[in-house]
Amino acid sequence: MKMKMKIFPLFPKSLPSLSSSPLISLCLRHSYPKFIFNPTLPLKPRFSFACHVSTGSSLPMDSPSADPPSSLSVDSVADGLKSQSLREKDDNIVNSKNKNVKFSLEDLNWDHSFVRELPGDPRTDSIPRQVLHACYTKVLPSAEVENPKLVAWSDSVADLLDLDPKEFERPDFPLKFSAASPLAGAVPYAQCYGGHQFGTWAGQLGDGRAITLGEILNSKLERWELQLKGAGKTPYSRFADGLAVLRSSIREFLCSEAMHFLGIPTTRALCLVTTGKFVTRDMFYDGNPKEEPGAIVCRVAQSFLRFGSFQIHASRGEEDLSIVRALADYAIKYHFPHIQNISKSESLSFSTGDDDQSLVDLTSNKYAAWIVEIAERTASLVARWQGVGFTHGVLNTDNMSILGLTIDYGPFGFLDAFDPSYTPNTTDLPGRRYCFANQPDIGLWNIAQFASTLMAAHLISDKEANYAMERYGTKFMDDYQAIMSQKLGLQKYNKQLVNKLLNNLSVDKVDYTNFFRSLSNIKADPGISEDDLLVPLKAVLLDIGKERKEAWASWVQSYIQELVASGISDEERKAAMDSVNPKYVLRNYLCQSAIDAAELGDFGEVRRLLKVMERPYDEQPGMEKYARLPPAWAYRPGVCMLSCSS
Repeated sequence: MKMKMKIFPLFPKSLPSLSSSPLISLCLRHSYPKFIFNPTLPLKPRFSFACHVSTGSSLPMDSPSADPPSSLSVDSVADGLKSQSLREKDDNIVNSKNKNVKFSLEDLNWDHSFVRELPGDPRTDSIPRQVLHACYTKVLPSAEVENPKLVAWSDSVADLLDLDPKEFERPDFPLKFSAASPLAGAVPYAQCYGGHQFGTWAGQLGDGRAITLGEILNSKLERWELQLKGAGKTPYSRFADGLAVLRSSIREFLCSEAMHFLGIPTTRALCLVTTGKFVTRDMFYDGNPKEEPGAIVCRVAQSFLRFGSFQIHASRGEEDLSIVRALADYAIKYHFPHIQNISKSESLSFSTGDDDQSLVDLTSNKYAAWIVEIAERTASLVARWQGVGFTHGVLNTDNMSILGLTIDYGPFGFLDAFDPSYTPNTTDLPGRRYCFANQPDIGLWNIAQFASTLMAAHLISDKEANYAMERYGTKFMDDYQAIMSQKLGLQKYNKQLVNKLLNNLSVDKVDYTNFFRSLSNIKADPGISEDDLLVPLKAVLLDIGKERKEAWASWVQSYIQELVASGISDEERKAAMDSVNPKYVLRNYLCQSAIDAAELGDFGEVRRLLKVMERPYDEQPGMEKYARLPPAWAYRPGVCMLSCSS
């Protein structure tokens, strides 16, 4: 089957609904039964890029105290700080060849490829404005800070950076990562980007409260970018204050790390600090603002480039199309180098139709090969979200990573009771555009907007764009079906069995995470009595009547038949299923418990929760309370559903 999708106009005021896409629907958007689990797209990919990536660099924070003198420039601060480093950069790179080397903050190996190779804003002030013909603005962190405190940190991320974990114990560590004290080597900037928000082109957005410090090269010469979120105003702050509150910062810190340990591609978080100042927020947008503790989280990723990083320049006409090409060349050079080196001898040509004119040769156009890989990474990411029951909540194109990472944790949520129409975002309630079941379609829609951008810049043809979207559909189906088969302990996908299961889960509002974790207790015993069929699921099938028990018993009987046919021992299958079905996920009520304690000055629960989420597939005796169903209070506004106010 050949799939075609119309490329919509680049930047209309509003966009067609998902139902207008000729792609066979990956999910039923507002009711359950067909969801994403009854795919009809081609199942076998004709081509798949390897997913190895050159990692993006991260830089530590370089920020002065609040209210820096107007004469102080980012460049002058950066130049002055370079002399503070205890080792020359060349010596560091030589020493970094030693795998076990661990650096102090002053010794980190900085690079600044983004600001070195791409056009920047000639101004360095933070006055909100339209920033034209530039990918970034150099700007200093400016959040007011008073006695900052370290809330939590990630030893795992420190290891990525070759940062000595003892650095977290430094008395000045909270000062450096709250931007109160500058960090040697950083060249801070805010990125310019745009995006479609809830299906409507929003124009320039940009890093309104995130300031990138630069890129760090670790001992493997991997590139990691460090970014402070909540560090103060930038030219992209619009009418906002550039700050972040402790509530949302805890959620972002914890979920960044939780997703990584679930095995889902994501941005990471090095540390979280309080600023010691209060920030005013209207959490429910109901005219009742209140003061909340301020905080800054240090985010880490190979790159924070988004679909919107390219869209903004394409939206500004022919004059800026060269910036789209420059950004694409930069991204391929540093983050997709294997594409840069594709050889014609690899013969990566694919048919998208019945004649020779429909061939797509990915060795002739690196940009076509690039968007195909981005489409596949995005599809694989969304498939993993669906498998673990994660709902992002705000899948605007400015929140879509070109590396296929989960990025920008706002009003996210993991499924408790299974509900395909679940959205954790109160702003999304009217249309539920970004609900759990819609995520596969939204991923494709966003890829279509990105493809339109590259077409506008004359980097890819319409055939190449359509092929990338076809690859998205195929990759999503392949990955999703593989994930669901693994969750069920089956060697091949059984569409009828999965569809019936998801229907049952939806009808009875069964807890998604706990159900799949319990499922591994079912034995491949066709002789089990009817009365005992549901015993292994007793803890998760709550308050169901006779008719529903019969429906579940019927499904379990069919499932046991599949298990018997697989020929895998119960012990082997249970171990395999428990390795893909987590016992612990970051439920919103767990976050809220940690937030409530932290706002009173007790950071212990944040740290305990992080440790639990670092081992989501292990039993962790004594930690069972973190796998419990949400209590009644968890369904109040601000816990189960959140706004974008942070």
